[in-house]
Amino acid sequence: MPRTSRHGPSPVTPGTRPAATARRGRDVRRRRLPMRFLLPVLVLVAMIAMLMLRGYVHTEILADHRVRPEAGTDKVPEKILDGGPVIDTRSGRATSLRVPDHRLVLTFDDGPDPTWTPKVLDVLKANHAHAVFFVTGAMASRYPDLVERMVEEGHEVGLHTFSHPDLSYQSKGRIDWELSQSQLALEGAAGIRSSLFRPPYSSFADAMDDKSWPVTQYVGTRGYITVVNNTDSEDWQKPGVEEIIRRAAPKGGKGAVVLMHDSGGDRHQTVQALAEFIPRLQRQGYAFENLTEALDAPSANTPVTGLDLWKGRAWIFLVQASEKVTDVLVVGIAVIGVLVFARFGMMLLLSTRHARRVRRRDFRWGRAPVTETVSVLVPAYNEAKCIANTVNSLAASEHPLEIIVIDDGSSDGTARIVEDLDLPNVRVVRQANAGKPAALNRGLANAGHDIVVMMDGDTVFEPATVRELVQPFADPEVGAVAGNAKVGNRDSLIGAWQHIEYVMGFNLDRRMYDILRCMPTIPGAVGAFRRSALERVGGMSDDTLAEDTDVTMALHRDGWRVVYAERARAWTEAPESVQQLWSQRYRWSYGTMQAIWKHRRALVERGPSGRFGRVGLPLVSLFMVLAPLLAPLIDIFLVYGVVFGPTRRTIVAWAGVLTIQAVCAAYAFRLDKERMSHLISLPLQQILYRQLMYVVLLQSWITALTGGRLRWQKLRRTGVVGAAPGSVPQQPRVSHTGNERRPVG
Repeated sequence: MPRTSRHGPSPVTPGTRPAATARRGRDVRRRRLPMRFLLPVLVLVAMIAMLMLRGYVHTEILADHRVRPEAGTDKVPEKILDGGPVIDTRSGRATSLRVPDHRLVLTFDDGPDPTWTPKVLDVLKANHAHAVFFVTGAMASRYPDLVERMVEEGHEVGLHTFSHPDLSYQSKGRIDWELSQSQLALEGAAGIRSSLFRPPYSSFADAMDDKSWPVTQYVGTRGYITVVNNTDSEDWQKPGVEEIIRRAAPKGGKGAVVLMHDSGGDRHQTVQALAEFIPRLQRQGYAFENLTEALDAPSANTPVTGLDLWKGRAWIFLVQASEKVTDVLVVGIAVIGVLVFARFGMMLLLSTRHARRVRRRDFRWGRAPVTETVSVLVPAYNEAKCIANTVNSLAASEHPLEIIVIDDGSSDGTARIVEDLDLPNVRVVRQANAGKPAALNRGLANAGHDIVVMMDGDTVFEPATVRELVQPFADPEVGAVAGNAKVGNRDSLIGAWQHIEYVMGFNLDRRMYDILRCMPTIPGAVGAFRRSALERVGGMSDDTLAEDTDVTMALHRDGWRVVYAERARAWTEAPESVQQLWSQRYRWSYGTMQAIWKHRRALVERGPSGRFGRVGLPLVSLFMVLAPLLAPLIDIFLVYGVVFGPTRRTIVAWAGVLTIQAVCAAYAFRLDKERMSHLISLPLQQILYRQLMYVVLLQSWITALTGGRLRWQKLRRTGVVGAAPGSVPQQPRVSHTGNERRPVG
């Protein structure tokens, strides 16, 4: 992955006009806009299009299963009612034809079927018999190779509509659509057009009524011959092989059009009956021919070329692509389902184990509590609205500490505000803007103690936070400690959603990763490090946009233990707008991917690095990158299932997943002793908030795969988190006349 810049705004070089620089910055943002929004939208639209196309060819969309009851026959000519099974209205006049004696036309409806059609074709081929297959356009689109085989083996193919509706209910436009789409499927599958048509739910000619006759007349004007039947095997009832043969056999040596089915259910009786029926009647002098052979007429199937052929092939290609894509999506659904339930199960079991272990009365991190003075590093860039609250909360700490505020080239008077507080044990270190990792390394160089606490400039600590955070260092194997970061501004809807995410998605995860000894991230808002451990891994690196994840992985690989201190609570200001949340999570997601890529060699290394590589990296990749990336499939299939069915089953399944998430969230809130009332917004979070996170992660993937460069972006702060609940009183916001803070990039 590319190395990305973590620095703040670059100074204006001599001779460069600020306005020109601003215009260039706007131009860069405009050029990057399509990558940020267009590609995720295109991917989403493509997935939905593939799913809709699959739903269409599976007759889940636009399907009409109504069947009209019998009607009168006043408008049907007598010669049609008393005539043969072949009805021709193409010339505007109605004529009917019968099949000559000792000729049988086997017809098969509703296929092709991948299981039964090949078996029917095998029986026909073995007995040198031809037939007519009235295929639906949907099935022909899905199984084009079977249509091609029918044509190659001398059978005729007719149309049975695209989605098998009762055409007496349909408009002329819908009838045209059913016919044209079916022809398109035939053109793509076998390179032919057909003039044979059989209406769904049709029967003998004498069953034609005042509702179906107008359809027969209309399709005749479109160039089609309607073929019904005069011998019905009723094989769909599965009455037994001998009964199918008895019903299918004509009487007195007469010719017939025989109705059978090669799709729509279990057709093993049909196949067995054919294997006996054909040779038995051949011995009686019957010939099994397709329709035009039996009528001594030109073939009803004509080849197509040119644009029509390519349009058909394009259709078949798209249908096959949609089938493969949706098959992959279904596999993805199965994978994400396993991952989600595995994660929930692991979180519940391991977090319970963690809570029981650290909450035992006799639990100790080491022989003696840690009481030595620690250094607290506060990197700050334009934190004028927050820094006073942050430093005051540290000053009220119950643990001895020194406070080092590293002003990273702020332009809003952040350093001056800290100095004006005139608090003991507080130092300000100034440097030119170089980014957060550089600020932390500068603070580390100025720290006077072996244990170093790091926090953000918009975060406030409780009086006991530092004491609780450093107690695990009583264990000499511990190299770093993750604290319990909490959302301070949780009163807004977007803040409440992030509050749920922090309690459930972050802190419950950290308990699990603590037990598994593969904690992926020490949060920048509240974390502590053994100075010697940091020095061994080279300090804070600016190789990635997630320096906290990067250094945590480096510590694991160096053999240090990283643990979670649940009582070390810190209150941070979460983004209060969608744009700020997008910027933050985009940086987190992309930075995590960079860190995983940077430490990929751990997969093949030995010792502690290898253990982390083969346990930690796969878990982080699965639960933090792959699972969230596939999770949108659940929502896509949810919407599809609600709209096109099965609606009830879909809603029940989604409610089940939501219930499991609610149970995990409630358990996490109980562990953290949080009010359950915030969980009221959980269903809405699953519908709206997660969608934003999906797009952010997808955008991060696109940036990573295309080698894009992402700059570090600073969020605008309001200083709304004034003090930790129940601790020091909130300080008034400091007013200043300096330049307002502006986001980097």
